[in-house]
Amino acid sequence: MNYFLIFLALFGIEILIATLPSHSFVRGFIGDALVVVLLFYFCKIFINVEYFKLAIAVLGFAFLVEILQFFEITEKFQIESKLLLIIIGSVFDPWDFLAYFIGFLFILFLSKTATKI
Repeated sequence: MNYFLIFLALFGIEILIATLPSHSFVRGFIGDALVVVLLFYFCKIFINVEYFKLAIAVLGFAFLVEILQFFEITEKFQIESKLLLIIIGSVFDPWDFLAYFIGFLFILFLSKTATKI
């Protein structure tokens, strides 16, 4: 399976979600769920590890980023880099944990489905 092509497709979808006018649910929830899947496939390009372990690691990373947002880490460290602000984000939303978990479940679904094809 070409993880790079899947990553590129997901990246394109994320760019569309971020740049096109859309409902806040699409941008704020679907986009967050997809970012977990995006990170998973990005990591799969470089790391050959069992999908479940990688999915758990990506979910943990997403949760960590959200926790950092809760503690307003970007303000405390006076981060001004636009790239870092995009990656870390700046607004804590407890619903993001659910979105990340749904993305994790989607990874599991895709991984199980792909092995049966």
